[in-house]
Amino acid sequence: MLANKTRICVMVSGGGTNLQALIDAEKSGILRSGEIVLVASGNPDAYALTRARRSGIETFVTEDEQTLLKELKRRGIQLIVLAGFLKILSPEFIGAFRDRIINVHPSLIPSFCGRGCYGLHVHEKALEYGVKVTGATVHFVNEIPDGGKIIAQKAVNVEEGDTPETLQRRVMEQAEWILLPKATEDISLEIQKGIR
Repeated sequence: MLANKTRICVMVSGGGTNLQALIDAEKSGILRSGEIVLVASGNPDAYALTRARRSGIETFVTEDEQTLLKELKRRGIQLIVLAGFLKILSPEFIGAFRDRIINVHPSLIPSFCGRGCYGLHVHEKALEYGVKVTGATVHFVNEIPDGGKIIAQKAVNVEEGDTPETLQRRVMEQAEWILLPKATEDISLEIQKGIR
């Protein structure tokens, strides 16, 4: 049994449903090799910050990457999880945490991804295109938006009469909230073991 848990920062921009899935996974023991020690956001009004505080997790708010980078290093953060984080990170920031930043995207990459593809826009595009299957992807973050190595994917059926909102909800429930905690656990364990 490894003693020290991987120190995780979750970065958020909005409501924090994926953050909640991670918090719940930590409570239930799905996420056991890592510990969420910080939730960071550039948006002081993000409801995700309220979710974090209610769970006793410290929060940090800044729009400045350099300030955030210093804070992450000061706190000994080992893994960053982007959970509905809508800002594109700079190459310098990504380089400081190479292969230590993961993101969840609400489609099966390489479909409906890249700049401008986030949130409901992704599901609108999937419905416009007429795909019968969509899903979610967890991937490493590199300098290309949604371009990093894929860690895990899960397919979700598109149903007759779906709206972007109903499809978004199903993708979250059936894919994102399952994939992200599992991938976070897997990468946390690799960091603990010195593999990553």
